[in-house]
Amino acid sequence: MRAAVYEAFQEPLSIQNVADPEPARDGVVVRVVATGICRSDWHGWMGHDSDVHLPHVPGHELAGVVESAGPEVRALSLGDRVTVPFAVGCGHCPQCLSGNQHICDHYFQPGFTAWGSFAEYVAIPHADVNMVRLPEALGFVDAASLGCRFITSFRAVVVQGRTQPGEWVVIHGCGGVGLSAIMIAEAMGAQVIGVDIKDEALALASKLGAAHVINARREPQLVEAIHDLTGGGAHVAIDALGSAETCRNSVLSLRKRGRQVQVGLMVADYKDALIPMNRVIAWELELRGSHGMQAHAYPPMLDMIMSGKLQPQRLIGKTVSLEQGAVELTTMGEFAITGVTVIDRF
Repeated sequence: MRAAVYEAFQEPLSIQNVADPEPARDGVVVRVVATGICRSDWHGWMGHDSDVHLPHVPGHELAGVVESAGPEVRALSLGDRVTVPFAVGCGHCPQCLSGNQHICDHYFQPGFTAWGSFAEYVAIPHADVNMVRLPEALGFVDAASLGCRFITSFRAVVVQGRTQPGEWVVIHGCGGVGLSAIMIAEAMGAQVIGVDIKDEALALASKLGAAHVINARREPQLVEAIHDLTGGGAHVAIDALGSAETCRNSVLSLRKRGRQVQVGLMVADYKDALIPMNRVIAWELELRGSHGMQAHAYPPMLDMIMSGKLQPQRLIGKTVSLEQGAVELTTMGEFAITGVTVIDRF
């Protein structure tokens, strides 16, 4: 099969012919029809993730067709249209048995713990627990855009943030995760503020449902501006970027008893970023992480998509070939791309 491979961190990817994967006894091989390009893939390419071992094929936001299956697979058939959460559960550990396969004690992540979906085929284990059948009306590119960004944002806004109609929700960072969160929070009836340093990202945030947008580069009193706008601070704040600055600003954006959800990855030099715990204590703030979503939790989200209440296709900036995607991945640290880029030509 053709795959995009990097053999050293922070070095260009090359398109290579490599061996086709084989399914595990409880797994499937998916013919990849579309796969998103995510900042998490960039972190892996940079060497920020200890799960990545060289040489490596990135990619975890995939949609495609079941090509082959192991003998223990019962819930899927060849030809099924599928996607998969980026964090795959084993099905047997305490986390999986409690329904939290996305934080499995023995997790598998395509594009991190094994080769991923920047390829014609990808192998996924524990298929019956983790694969999600796609509605026939949902295209593969749209399904790939759900990837880790949209599903993570859905859980962050709906489950971890417990967003209610009429509440103020502030989203720090309007990349793929942040824009997804804005669309979802607006669909939940919240009043949404989008924060970024790029006017083009803020313009898209407004189109996707943000009632207000703020350019943090041009607003030196960002936290004060959010408190003024919301009459005391947001009910829910989401750091969708992941940096020491956005994490701190997100916490400080909250009103008393507000809820902070950390979605953006905190890695490399800011993995142990300082948090204003004095404010957390005095204002009884909640701090929660959000890491993907379980396969069994997809139906409410898919129902909202099929009804038109959520339109993830509006997040797609462009589609590219595998060769183009290999180049796009290396530039994600520059934040030059607005919206979601999907590889759909292999």
